[in-house]
Amino acid sequence: MISSVVQSFEASSPDLEHLRVPCLTCVACKLFETRRNVVFGEGDPDAKLMIIGEGPGEDEDRTGRPFVGRGGQLLDQILSAAAIPRASVFIGNIVKCRPPGNRNPEPDEVIACDGWLLEQIKLIRPQIIVTLGNVPTQWALDTKLGITKTRGQWGEFKKLGAPIAVLPMFHPAYLLRNPVRTVGGPKWLTWQDIKLVKSTLEELPEKSVAVRLEIPQTGLF
Repeated sequence: MISSVVQSFEASSPDLEHLRVPCLTCVACKLFETRRNVVFGEGDPDAKLMIIGEGPGEDEDRTGRPFVGRGGQLLDQILSAAAIPRASVFIGNIVKCRPPGNRNPEPDEVIACDGWLLEQIKLIRPQIIVTLGNVPTQWALDTKLGITKTRGQWGEFKKLGAPIAVLPMFHPAYLLRNPVRTVGGPKWLTWQDIKLVKSTLEELPEKSVAVRLEIPQTGLF
């Protein structure tokens, strides 16, 4: 089980590469039966910003990398439009294996897999978490509210003690299905959200300084 693996990991050298090794052979939930590759996540191990999606899709399952399909290409465009280098961010998912048919992860799968994500958050120590879509937002904020009610509103991730600022955003897959750029449309709202993330990142102190964000909501690719 993940709990015993994590305990073993905590007793060894605490870094992402040591965590990756057992994660790649995880069989804690039924998703391992149909996966091709575990998608551990990638990016800056000391990132100020961490992005959490729902689960790997077909392209991610094939390559073992997060957000490399059409949704990933759109995410890259969103980050680039806000002058946030993808390499400066750590990107992962709430579950590490592709749910069949790209369905949403089921509750038991999230419970089985979130130990890996919690350890990643401990190691990376992000100052901001962006959650993409319903599943990671509800997990991070312990809420049942949907993404249309939570996007663009700051919340706090409290599962590991000291709170981390969370900003929910629409998932790129949703934007591909609803590519409306006019004022109030999904892409317009996402542009407001990513600009807020960028401006907040620019105001952050170095990570060695403890910070708690209390920022009101303000305010195309």
